[in-house]
Amino acid sequence: MKSRTKVVVIGGGIAGCSTLYHLTQEGWTDVVLVERNELTSGTTWHSAAQVTNFGANQTMVGLKTHSIELYKRLSEDPEYPINYHHADGGIRLANTEAQMQGYRHFASMARGMGVEFEVIDAEECARRHPLISTTNLLGGLWDPLDGDIDPAQLCQALAYHARKAGAEVYRETPVTALTQHKDDTWTVHTEKGDIDCDIVVNACGYRVNEVGAMMGVHHPVASMEHQYFLTEDIPAIAVAGHRMPLLRCPISDYYSRQEKGGLLVGFYEQGCKTWGMDGIDPKFVNALCPDDLDRVMDVLEGAFERMPALQETGIRAVVNGPITYTIDGAPLVGPIPGKRNAFCIIGLRAGLGEGGGHGWMLAQQIVHGEACYDTWCIDPRRFTGHANVELTALKAIEDYQNEFRFHFPHEHRPAGRPAKTTPLTPILAAEGAEFTVVNGWERVDYIKPDPDFHPTLSFNFDEAFDLVAAEVKNVQENVGLCEVNGFNGFEITGADRHAFLDRMFCGAVTRRDGRVGLGYLLNHHGNIKGEATIANLPASDRGPARVWYGSAAASEYHDMDWLTAHLDPDEDVQIRSLTNDQTILVLAGPKARAVLSACSRGDWSKEAFPWLSVRECFVGFAPATVLGVSFSGELAYEIHVPNASVYAAYLALRKAGEAHGLKLFGARAVESMRMEKGFLHWKADLITEFDPFETSLDRFVKPGKDDFIGKEALLQRREDGPRKKLVTLRIDATHAPAHGGASLMQGDTVVGTITSGDWGHRVGMNLAYGFVAPELSTPGSTMQLDMYGDLVAAEVIAPSPYDPDYSRMRG
Repeated sequence: MKSRTKVVVIGGGIAGCSTLYHLTQEGWTDVVLVERNELTSGTTWHSAAQVTNFGANQTMVGLKTHSIELYKRLSEDPEYPINYHHADGGIRLANTEAQMQGYRHFASMARGMGVEFEVIDAEECARRHPLISTTNLLGGLWDPLDGDIDPAQLCQALAYHARKAGAEVYRETPVTALTQHKDDTWTVHTEKGDIDCDIVVNACGYRVNEVGAMMGVHHPVASMEHQYFLTEDIPAIAVAGHRMPLLRCPISDYYSRQEKGGLLVGFYEQGCKTWGMDGIDPKFVNALCPDDLDRVMDVLEGAFERMPALQETGIRAVVNGPITYTIDGAPLVGPIPGKRNAFCIIGLRAGLGEGGGHGWMLAQQIVHGEACYDTWCIDPRRFTGHANVELTALKAIEDYQNEFRFHFPHEHRPAGRPAKTTPLTPILAAEGAEFTVVNGWERVDYIKPDPDFHPTLSFNFDEAFDLVAAEVKNVQENVGLCEVNGFNGFEITGADRHAFLDRMFCGAVTRRDGRVGLGYLLNHHGNIKGEATIANLPASDRGPARVWYGSAAASEYHDMDWLTAHLDPDEDVQIRSLTNDQTILVLAGPKARAVLSACSRGDWSKEAFPWLSVRECFVGFAPATVLGVSFSGELAYEIHVPNASVYAAYLALRKAGEAHGLKLFGARAVESMRMEKGFLHWKADLITEFDPFETSLDRFVKPGKDDFIGKEALLQRREDGPRKKLVTLRIDATHAPAHGGASLMQGDTVVGTITSGDWGHRVGMNLAYGFVAPELSTPGSTMQLDMYGDLVAAEVIAPSPYDPDYSRMRG
């Protein structure tokens, strides 16, 4: 065994084998995989191994497409061929128009990734899959490249090619401990000796937290028992003349695919069962859970109705084994939060189908720092401190019960709520608030007219449209109050804080006490890594001279990792998180100054407290820090208050607002207003695939600065010219917004992709942002939005259609 290598991958299932293979493909060949037993001895060996192109966003479609192309190439390799039933085709069924509309959206989204899905009616579903009934069926989504693969052969082939490139694989080599050294390198202790390495990868499937504990971390991954059975031969399959397409049925919670002359039929029963919550037997290797078909009888009855041939077919084998889930059902692939040189590729509930792409994404991150796609949807840091095992198990059960039911816009399922709250949460609930969820935080979405108000789940504008319009109108004409909890906040102190931040941001960073600025952080490729507000606070009885760094609620772990990773050892800089200690109350509207003046001592006039100012004060008797910033486009104040005092501040503002028409507003109103102002959303419009010039943020770049992270790459990108440009679009439709991922077309050619969309209530426009071909980025350029299969006109307009000179924000 080697005693020194660059990377040690722990785990020999699809996750580990794919990572090892792709590391060699990215040029790193001094890499090792260690497996406690034999390759594929965990979940991989009993996987149903279905390989689909379907994904909930473009990143997932892209990595699945890579998996399909890789598996096809491996299956045709004469040196080491594997069994891959490529392009049998697959259907996702639907029995409601809302589901069919969702499938049309996913087809539009996939088109931008070069993937062609087809939305078909019930009769066509039955024609392509002659075993199904059309009873209670509207149609489905056809994936022409759907198929299945032999899991053991696939992993052996990946390992074979990795070894051929120089990697080494050590089987029967249990890891017993992990030690990280002062230089952030690791020693992997095994029963056969120690291996020193630069980087460790946890690819341990359902044993993920056994290795996580060796690092001192816990991963939000839980396992569910999952059953499928194999049938005897079915005569109708023999006479069909083609392999049966794969079938996924959200109506009856089952799936099927052809297995030899019969079917493999799997179940996602409502009475499902977690596994391994209290530990896993070390001897559970190549093993299964006891059969429990009684648990799936309700699902089986639905399968019998959809596929009558099953009623006359015997069962020849039953498989019941553990599969892993995360809180949102998507895997965790990327850096482990709070650790250096440690990565994971875990929670792969659909591991075989996606594993080729996940290993590809991870290898790129390890070798190059970023992948070719923005990987936030699978980033381990998208969950923060609330992600414990109990919450993960609740969400795993819910995801399992809804395996084939995609999330609709504004759908927030009930399991695991509320995970994070403030003292105001029950107060706002009593006021009629409907809540959305942001990084586990319960945040007001809008105020309901009555407790029984429940909008229809749809991709169209829903029944809350007029409620949001009224909230926006009151903010525009009077004043509104909104709680923004969970907003990421760091306090940065030390003599070198300004020099440090200047190096982190690509633009000017204000150093003046009492002033606020907005800036962008780049990665080493010159693309956008983050967005943050910087506020300079002078020394006071509340602390030393310091900088407050504020960013998106979901970025808490992401930004802390990025900032601390770039601290020089000799810099006098300290970073402390305030995220869970403070809550923001946003006061917005032309009468906001009058309300604040009525409940807080001091001069709040435009001259004394202009736009982009910061001040410590009291709101009533609650200590507060006020920033003169706006995400709504109206005069607005961010009022940061310690959680212990936030209710007192809230009461003071509500009392002061009585004379000025103050009403509550929520996140949907904020979303509408920020679209009208040209303000961008991190990980929707601001992604690692594009640089600030392509994202139309030229004014926030200062190329003449001595140095900043990503400068050299950014200047080269500017010389090369833009690949895409982010634009504001007016959509010629009143029934629905543009949804992220939808394709923009000219004729049959995809020319762009939507990142955000919403109705602008103050300007009366259906607005969207999207990345388009540079030649189509000037105002007046026209194209068509593929909106659920219908082409609707879209026109590029100037950004910030509401108050473009920012006069209302300045007060």
